[in-house]
Amino acid sequence: MEEFYRIRRLPPYVFEQVNRAKAAARLVGADIIDLGMGNPDLPAPAHVIEKLKETLGKPRTDRYSASKGIAGLRKAQASYYGRRFGVKLNPDTQIVTTLGSKEGFANVAQAITAPGDVILVPDPSYPIHAFGFLMAGGVIRSVPSEPTPEFFVTLERAITHSIPKPIAVVVCYPSNPTAFTADLDFYKDLVAFARRHGIFILSDLAYAEVYFDNNPPPSVLQVPGAMDLAVEFTSMSKTYSMPGWRMGFAVGNERIISALTRVKSYLDYGAFTPVQVAATAALNGPDDCIAEMRETYRRRRDVMVESFGRAGWQVPAPKASMFAWSRIPEPFHTLGSVDFAKLLVEKAEVAVSPGTGFGERGEGFVRIALVENEQRIRQAARNIRRFLESAPEKLHNVVPLATRR
Repeated sequence: MEEFYRIRRLPPYVFEQVNRAKAAARLVGADIIDLGMGNPDLPAPAHVIEKLKETLGKPRTDRYSASKGIAGLRKAQASYYGRRFGVKLNPDTQIVTTLGSKEGFANVAQAITAPGDVILVPDPSYPIHAFGFLMAGGVIRSVPSEPTPEFFVTLERAITHSIPKPIAVVVCYPSNPTAFTADLDFYKDLVAFARRHGIFILSDLAYAEVYFDNNPPPSVLQVPGAMDLAVEFTSMSKTYSMPGWRMGFAVGNERIISALTRVKSYLDYGAFTPVQVAATAALNGPDDCIAEMRETYRRRRDVMVESFGRAGWQVPAPKASMFAWSRIPEPFHTLGSVDFAKLLVEKAEVAVSPGTGFGERGEGFVRIALVENEQRIRQAARNIRRFLESAPEKLHNVVPLATRR
């Protein structure tokens, strides 16, 4: 039977192959150290949970909520942007809450994309950045994900040779999956480019608070005039370790925020009111929980880089985000990222995400998430060391994986 139209536009889910390998290994008793999915394992702050408990069961809180977010939550997000970035936002016209930044991206694609519209998307990049627009009927043109001069050269080429002209460019810094970071000068150049060519900027800033070396990532909205053409998405999933709560925001350009708000009004009634109240308490509350989260990920990063290096796998230290982005160890280059990731599950009981799941340019890389404690990361390194030490003798049994169909 023929696939439905939108399903045909989606490729097979690359990560499912690794998920099947994990399930098979666990079925026979393997203790898989899962560094694949970026699913924060830290607890949500105690004062946020207490506010949730306090709000549960109160009159009216079980009823439908506000799709665009309760007023107090939007005001709290405006205050956060003022404190953190020095950016002034109107809670009524420049902020809408989303069910996580992923849902926000998917629905903004529905809101602004006509069939055949061209969107410029980094490769590699978080899948929703491309597939949200593909599902909305758009066309994706890939650009490099690293914020270098080559990025703008490719953008210029894409503008010149794309018919119709692109309507928007997506950026994500700190990047998922690569952990690349961008400075304010990059955003100034990007805003100037977007203004010159009449395109929108859609910025994913989900990892705004997960940074190391005392170098906070900026917001594109800090650039004068950016509000005329940019919308930014943030999430409480990583900042406050609230991934399952599904709470995020889109802020910025009033035209796009209005369009997103209208689309969402047809699709949902907003997050559960007690969750929104608790999220308000998080944004208005003390920042020590954020500093503790950041320090935990920094320690994990340092342990991972050091222990994996001693195991024989040199992993670059990320400057931000909860991910490391690393080339596949040299003996396995011919396998490709999917087969290497499956092999790592089978032979080392360690799961990572294959780079090709984030785009064609992700081939040859894997993403390693810092979602296990330091002891488990060291255990993963010991498992990997044993695997790498025995790999040369076993490689003749491994290479056929690369050509298996």
